Amino acid sequence: MDKRLVPNVSVDSVVFGFDSIHLNILLIGRSIVEDSVLYHDYKFPGDLIRKDEDLDASSERILKELTGLEKIYMKQLKAFGTLDRLVKRPRDMSWLISIDHPERRVITIPYYSLINLEKNAKNDLVLGENAKWVPVNEAKKLPLAFDHIEILDFALETLRNEMRTKPLAFELLPTKFSLSQLQKIYEVIFEMDLDKRNFRKKIANLSYIVPLNEKENDVSHRPAKLYMFSRDVYLRLKSQNFDFTI
Repeated sequence: MDKRLVPNVSVDSVVFGFDSIHLNILLIGRSIVEDSVLYHDYKFPGDLIRKDEDLDASSERILKELTGLEKIYMKQLKAFGTLDRLVKRPRDMSWLISIDHPERRVITIPYYSLINLEKNAKNDLVLGENAKWVPVNEAKKLPLAFDHIEILDFALETLRNEMRTKPLAFELLPTKFSLSQLQKIYEVIFEMDLDKRNFRKKIANLSYIVPLNEKENDVSHRPAKLYMFSRDVYLRLKSQNFDFTI
């Protein structure tokens, strides 16, 4: 094992990406040989932290190495470190042995990140050979390594709770968006249908969602008016509670 790494502490990256239809999660495919049988499953991007970096720096490094992205929304969740997290499934231990990882307890601190896939597809979004985007509902049905299903459930619950009090939806949208796109974000993440009229009535009261003198281009339906999120206005009004209870 690389002597620069701390063998007992890791960081996992739970990266949510929205593609205008699905809320996706970034997963890394694994291949494991156990008792002469080849298995395939998935894990979150992650790595042991380095001795010369703190947790935030480690999370930023891992995300940049795996996606090419930096300076995007990122939030630490909580530590996962049950006594049996490395031995719940024998194949996890087989994989650790195959990569020369010490057979000892590892505590992981996951972070979740938010990106808009349509916007970043035009920039420097670079995925490794075994990495792919999977809709969250499909990811829950896949075989996930270690306790990553528990981490995914906790990250999704945290995202929902924080979206009620923080303007996180705009991290998942393009810079200019329609109200239908904004409504779709909330419907997908909260897994519920919203009344269009009530939703737009709520939006009309938010001064930091600014209407633009522009409409959608290259769409098959009637072009919708575009809006943008003004972070400056939001920060000036931050003393007012952001309430997006739906």
